[in-house]
Amino acid sequence: MELKHFSHKHPLVFFEEQSNENEKVHCSACAEMVSGPAFSCVKCGFHLHKQCAEAPSEMNHPYHRNHSFHLLRKHPYKRGSCPCDFCNQTCENFVYHCSCKLDLHIKCALFSCNIAQKRIAEFQHFARVDPLISAENRPQKLEKAKCFACWKPLLDSIYFSPDCGFHLHVKCVDLPSEINHSFHQQHPLFLRFNNQRLSCHICQKPQKRGFVYSCSSPCNFVLHIGCATIPTKIDHLFHRKHPLILQLKDEGLPCQVCLQTKGDAFVYCCLICKFALHIECASPLPPVIEDKSHPHPFILFWRHVPFICDACGTPGNHASYICSTCGLIVHKKCISLPLTLRQPKHYEGPISHTYFLGKYEIESWECRICHVQDVNSKHGGYYCSVCNYVAHVSCAIEDYNWYGFDEDVEDTSALIPYSIIKETKEGENVVATEIKHFSHDHNLVLSNDRSDDKYCDGCLLSIFTCYYGCSQCGFFLHKSCAELPRKMHLWFHIHPKLHPLTVDRIFRCEICNYESNGFAYTCRECNQHFCLRCALVSDNPICEGHEHRIPSYKYKALCNACGGSLSWPFRCKACNFALHRSCLTLPLTARHKSDEHLYKLTYHDNKNYPESNYCDICEEERNPTHWFYHCAICDTSAHPKCALGKYAFFKLGSIYTKGDHPHSLTFVEKDHHYPECHRCGDRCLDLALECKTTGCSYIVHWECIKPRGF
Repeated sequence: MELKHFSHKHPLVFFEEQSNENEKVHCSACAEMVSGPAFSCVKCGFHLHKQCAEAPSEMNHPYHRNHSFHLLRKHPYKRGSCPCDFCNQTCENFVYHCSCKLDLHIKCALFSCNIAQKRIAEFQHFARVDPLISAENRPQKLEKAKCFACWKPLLDSIYFSPDCGFHLHVKCVDLPSEINHSFHQQHPLFLRFNNQRLSCHICQKPQKRGFVYSCSSPCNFVLHIGCATIPTKIDHLFHRKHPLILQLKDEGLPCQVCLQTKGDAFVYCCLICKFALHIECASPLPPVIEDKSHPHPFILFWRHVPFICDACGTPGNHASYICSTCGLIVHKKCISLPLTLRQPKHYEGPISHTYFLGKYEIESWECRICHVQDVNSKHGGYYCSVCNYVAHVSCAIEDYNWYGFDEDVEDTSALIPYSIIKETKEGENVVATEIKHFSHDHNLVLSNDRSDDKYCDGCLLSIFTCYYGCSQCGFFLHKSCAELPRKMHLWFHIHPKLHPLTVDRIFRCEICNYESNGFAYTCRECNQHFCLRCALVSDNPICEGHEHRIPSYKYKALCNACGGSLSWPFRCKACNFALHRSCLTLPLTARHKSDEHLYKLTYHDNKNYPESNYCDICEEERNPTHWFYHCAICDTSAHPKCALGKYAFFKLGSIYTKGDHPHSLTFVEKDHHYPECHRCGDRCLDLALECKTTGCSYIVHWECIKPRGF
């Protein structure tokens, strides 16, 4: 028997079995191995299962009534992959395609059609698996598998053995093809493919794949399979007076189990008593819960009794769980709290959960994450016994979920930034007196020779402490900057990987917005750069302008340094003192070409006469309550932005080799003679690039030559 198939130029010959059992061949339509009856072109090595060869070229699918599917040898999209809208795997061979961009593997289309047409015989030979009975020897991949019909976890219900090639709950094969629902009484709802990705009317959430119940008229009314079967009226033990009706929630009415106002758009509600339950909270609760985080089981206590949860220290109203051995009463959600958590603001090690915080000697009970409320010492929380770190359970969990830690562990030896050439012993300490730093070609020697004209090539700040210097080329690093690791975590940045220390590049800091040619910690995932001044600020820093530590947390305030508004400041709660991060990292000194001396950052203006409240650089009025820079010798003052200028963190004398000029260029800032820019013709009053090659007078503004993106 021969078959002329649209997908192949030669006739296909029918074989009951493959003639050579040792030769494994695959179906060109579904890509599965051919083991039974098939049509083949031996000359071309082209094979089709009998079922795939006889599949119709056009299919009217019961789950997609609006259009027909057309069988194609390959998906029609020019770019990207084509996921199947039933199993979510890539369509690499034959595909049933609809003009509304709904695509199915050939086997998925035929299989789902059997489900729709209730061909029960097709499923009789597949084993049914109960996840509660057959937990042993279960493949790991099934733990995260979803049912292809309802897209709920496969292990939530009895399912067909994966040998059938599909992940399916048994109950989803028996779903009615048409239902009537009280929330949409004007039309019946039909079981369909979820090709429009509309949000469910009840839970208000979209579903990527699978089946939904939807209206055939243009109502755009959709219900998830699970939501369609939720009863619209229930009697509940928590509210025996009246039945609870499923309805749109009142935003101000909290769920009486979890005490949260957030959640589903629909809740079970008694409007007479102002009583509400989330749909998931109304479900029957397990009478006993065992968790590896606690040695004893927790028993459900149904009574409507207010309590304080011993795990998190917050109130509860219904459905508590008790451990009679330990005398604990907790929320259901708190039974499975992690024993330890990593924190972006506590990277020294994990913090641990305890039900009894009071037994530890904690110096301050202020939550180190929110800094708004103290942690209740009579109940549970997260803590570190080494450094007295303490946090609310809710704050610790939220911070952990936001950050998303990278579990990879770096070799600590790879983080060391230099090798030691010479060292000396000072008391009990060994000090490296000569090093080879990864950022520089020559050795650097430790020095205490301090002067006003030296700037660190790492942080671009003046050097007033010991430093490492190069005797050949004027390269300097603060000792602290030279010792910075080559990779570091940044507690404030959302990407959790170790961020490399980058050198020899010009960048704009994501926090202070200054351009710089110093060192930066760079996130390679989002290509953001953070200058050392900003990257090294801790979450609980000390500031010379205030006597107490000023932790970072969410709070609306005004900056004491500049007067600007804040939503996430560094703030001292006791003094109501708050700072922008950019104000916190202002250099203690600044140099400006208008004054031969250094300006010093000053926090209070003690002069009472208004003539002094002017900036001596821009000659505009200055707010005496804000921070400013002051030269005591000349009795001159300046706004911080005027004293620092636009390019406060560029190392003058650095070499620039990019651009279209044939020679290398040097960063300069002219003091007296201002030559004309070779690009725009204006005088070079600000940062410029100058050619030092003999006979070449090329000079250009940095603004005229810098790459796009700055």
